[in-house]
Amino acid sequence: MSEVTSLKDGLVAEIAAADTLDAVESLRVGALGKNGVVTALLKTLGAMTPEERQAKGPAIHELRESVTAALATRKAALETAALDARLAAERLDMTLPADLPPQGSVHPVSQVMDELAEIFADLGFSVATGPEIEDDWRNFTALNIPETHPARAMHDTFYFGDNYRAPGGNGETAAMLLRTHTSPVQIRTMMQQDAPIRIIAPGRVYRSDSDATHTPMFHQIEGLVIDKGIHLGHLKWTLETFLKAFFEREDIVLRLRPSYFPFTEPSVEVDVGYTVEKGQRVIGGSGDAENGGWMEVLGSGMVHPAVIRNSGLDPAEWQGFAFGTGVDRLAMLKYGMNDLRAFFDGDLRWLRHYGFSALDVPTLSGGVGA
Repeated sequence: MSEVTSLKDGLVAEIAAADTLDAVESLRVGALGKNGVVTALLKTLGAMTPEERQAKGPAIHELRESVTAALATRKAALETAALDARLAAERLDMTLPADLPPQGSVHPVSQVMDELAEIFADLGFSVATGPEIEDDWRNFTALNIPETHPARAMHDTFYFGDNYRAPGGNGETAAMLLRTHTSPVQIRTMMQQDAPIRIIAPGRVYRSDSDATHTPMFHQIEGLVIDKGIHLGHLKWTLETFLKAFFEREDIVLRLRPSYFPFTEPSVEVDVGYTVEKGQRVIGGSGDAENGGWMEVLGSGMVHPAVIRNSGLDPAEWQGFAFGTGVDRLAMLKYGMNDLRAFFDGDLRWLRHYGFSALDVPTLSGGVGA
């Protein structure tokens, strides 16, 4: 038993003197490892007689417990000392500025949305919104779009199943779909507000199409004016004023071409003149074919009397005009982007190149493209 006691005292003293965690681990292996001295003594218990085991067993077990406790105590002390030394050595001055500025940026679509809202707010328009899941009546029927119109086809429109129907604006159940334009917001506004009305309706819309200039989901903005005595001249002035402010050029020239939309009569496509500078098309100029041309940017027209009637107003008393364009397309034209799909790829490199600082708040005084 004196040998066991001497072994215990020696191991405990060596453990207490260990100055590194590696030294503690080495002592643990030498004592309690598979071939350790304490493990060897524990193995001798199996060959002892009951009388010998009763006499020698308690001392051997006490040896193991003492060594185990000494190892745990020394390891904890060394870990605490190492942590204290690290905390004393490492300093972080929270008063210093960050090495990098904030990395967030405003998406070009959001920026252009804000620019448009700023411009039209100055013209007396308010912003109106509506649901992206719309009923067939507001999306098509109320807008004077006939049942046989190609826009209603399954290959152009995302319809929900026949089991998903809801009351339409006419009180009957109507098929539900992802809106194909923001024009239903015009219907909802005319049904909910008294005339006169002057709104823009920006938002996401959905169509079954995908290539370099089309995506299944894109952004659109539409405008609506309902008042007495409204005529096509008011529409042309509004669009000309808007485009001059948006592109921040005074040499904007418009060309109105007759067209057809079910919800406007007469209907006109709006082209804007552009010039070629350093091989790039730049909005502005007379549209001279020698150094530029014309580019379609808007669809517009006088609101069809049937649409006004479907919205609960008297077309004999109220007239109006409407227009619409793609927000993504406007961003591409103004900021020189050539592929619409990149808007939705989530590529940080693209966003760092084309994105806007959160401090670049559009204002008419400071420039909407600032």
